[in-house]
Amino acid sequence: MAPPSTPATYDCTDPGARAAGLDAAAAALGRGDLVLLPTDTVYGVAADAFTPAAVARLLAAKNRGRAMPVPVLIGEASTLAGLVVTVPPVATRLAEAFWPGGLTLVLEHAPSLAWDLGDAEGTVAVRLPDDDVARDLLRRTGPLAVSSANRSGRPAATTAEEAVAQLGTHAAVALDGGPRASSGASTIVDCTGSVPRVLRVGAVPVERLREVAPELTE
Repeated sequence: MAPPSTPATYDCTDPGARAAGLDAAAAALGRGDLVLLPTDTVYGVAADAFTPAAVARLLAAKNRGRAMPVPVLIGEASTLAGLVVTVPPVATRLAEAFWPGGLTLVLEHAPSLAWDLGDAEGTVAVRLPDDDVARDLLRRTGPLAVSSANRSGRPAATTAEEAVAQLGTHAAVALDGGPRASSGASTIVDCTGSVPRVLRVGAVPVERLREVAPELTE
């Protein structure tokens, strides 16, 4: 079903509107529609991670190709083990130190999972966001494919209004959690090799990562 030209927007600072918004967002994602939501870094656009057509719509909305696979957000750290082949000890240490928060871990995904996040070559980028609205939704829906709510090449949205301005015609629901403090993306660490490697420097400084994983390379 095609989303409306303007998404239904819910003020999640109001408890009643937040409850209604979470219900509407979960229902929309279940139908394969896209949802705009706050995270602890920037606003994101979300699709059901296990609905390939929905993920394809997310990539198309952002004008982004399959060469840049969509990361996955989870609502609880314990969910990670069910998505990947193995959680290396260094990934466990990093997750315990920086989750929930602005750290994305790249791991080998479980081959049994029926998803298509782009040309990920057998890997998945996973993060546990430090945002109550996002985590409440993720606890209802399970893992979601989430990318920053902006057209490729444009600045990331730090408010719901900016997210709607860029991607509103593609989304069914927008959850407004208020402005984000910065437009910084998460730090990405590849844990698929023998030594963890920083792929993108972002919200978590490399110096802090090295306090937990001294072997980290850039």
